Amino acid sequence: MIVDAHHHFWRYTLEEFGWIASDALRRDFGPKELEATIRGTVDRVVSVEARQCVAETEQLLGYAAKYEFIAGVTGWLPIADAVRFPALLERFAAEPKLKALRHVVQDEPDEAFILREDFNAGISRLEGTSLAYEILVFQRQLANAIRFADKHPNLRLVLDHMGKPAGEYNPEWVRFIREMAKRENVWCKVSGLVTEVGRVDFRPYVETVLEAFGPSRVMWGSDWPVVTADLAYADWLADCREMLPEECFSQVAERFYNL
Repeated sequence: MIVDAHHHFWRYTLEEFGWIASDALRRDFGPKELEATIRGTVDRVVSVEARQCVAETEQLLGYAAKYEFIAGVTGWLPIADAVRFPALLERFAAEPKLKALRHVVQDEPDEAFILREDFNAGISRLEGTSLAYEILVFQRQLANAIRFADKHPNLRLVLDHMGKPAGEYNPEWVRFIREMAKRENVWCKVSGLVTEVGRVDFRPYVETVLEAFGPSRVMWGSDWPVVTADLAYADWLADCREMLPEECFSQVAERFYNL
C-alpha cells in the first residue's frame, strides 16, 4: 500500500495560476491523468488545494466523491475571515473526505501573517473538529511557523515540502527542522524537494527530517504535477523508496489524515 500524501489538480488559466513558471505545467491536470500515472504503484492519494477559493475545495471534494482512489482532501477556506469562516467551517467539516485545510502563507506580503490574530483565531476553531492544518512556508518563514505551532499544541499540523529549504543544504534549515520537530503535534512531508533544491543528492535533506521527526511523523508526497517539470513521478518515488522506511509511504498518512 502506498499513499501519495500531496498532489494537485488544476484547470490552467494564467490569471489563477500565474505562479506556474514551467511551460510543461501550463495545461490542465485532472484525476484521470493522475490515475493513469499511479496505476500499479500508488493506491490512494490526498488532493491538496492549488487555488485559494471555496470553489477549489468544492471541486476537490467533487473529484473525491467520483474517484475512489482519492482518499482525502486538503482544502482552502477563509480562515482569517471572522464573519465567513465559522459557517463555512461548520458546513465543510461535515464532509467525510475533507481532512485538512491549508493557506498559502509563503506568498503573503506580510512575513508575519502566520502569527496574525485573526488568522490564529480561525485556526483555533479547527481544534474542535477532526481537521488538521498544513503549513506552507519558505525556509525564511520557519521561525514564525515554529511560533505558530506553539500557539496550537492540540492541533495536528504538517509541514509541507520539508519547510522549503533555501537551495543548498544549510545549517539554518537544519536548525529550524530540528526545532520544529520538538513539537510532537507537528509532522513533515517529504515532497516538493526537487522543485526547491534541484536534482541534487536528496539524502542529506531526507536524513535530517527522519532524524528530527522520526519515521512515525514523516510521510511521502509526490507534489504531482509540479514535480514533473524536473523529474518523472516514477523516478521521484523510486528515489524516495531508497531513503524512507515503508511506514512513510502509507501508515503515517493514514494516521495523520484519518484515512
